[in-house]
Amino acid sequence: MKHRCPICKTSTDSESNSDFPFCSERCRERDLGNWASEKYVVSEPVFDMSELAAGETPGARKAEDEAEDFKGFRKADDTIH
Repeated sequence: MKHRCPICKTSTDSESNSDFPFCSERCRERDLGNWASEKYVVSEPVFDMSELAAGETPGARKAEDEAEDFKGFRKADDTIH
């Protein structure tokens, strides 16, 4: 697969370059540094702002929904008495 390096825009190929999608180790490390220095950020919020407004713990509703999905399932080490 051919691609352009996201740092320097040099053409790179997944079949011949072990640093793909980057063209070199230098560009790969520069990208990592950008994440570490918070130059890049994830645009989607980690939690729903309506949960904060309602006074709920962020993610609590999702955990409750997931628990409901697994209701009735037992772990392998659970015993029935």
